Amino acid sequence: MIAIRRRQTRRALAEDGVPGGQSFDVLDVIEAESEPTVSAIAAALAVDQPRASKLVAAAVADGLVMRVADQTDGRRSVLVLTDRGHELLDRVHERRRAAFDTAMNGWSPSERTEFARLLARFVEAMP
Repeated sequence: MIAIRRRQTRRALAEDGVPGGQSFDVLDVIEAESEPTVSAIAAALAVDQPRASKLVAAAVADGLVMRVADQTDGRRSVLVLTDRGHELLDRVHERRRAAFDTAMNGWSPSERTEFARLLARFVEAMP
């Protein structure tokens, strides 16, 4: 699974001209989190706080993310995808769907459904 993710991410990012896959990892976390912060990035990517801050700073510099003041706690910043960040994620998601379509060429609808069910079950069971 890791090999699949890394392979698809590297290929998609190289085609989109994004500098490095780490900015994409940050986008992936921001998309998944309800309140994305640098701390959430650190936890999700299993890196320390200074490393997460550098990754977020790179994504901000690339124009993919912006920091906005948390409305409930002005001392904290929440991370928000820019239009460019959303566009990049949309392109990468489309490429992932196309890769799955290619890999599953010739699979019956019931085989695709069963694969999706088992994959979801596998992902849910992961610690």
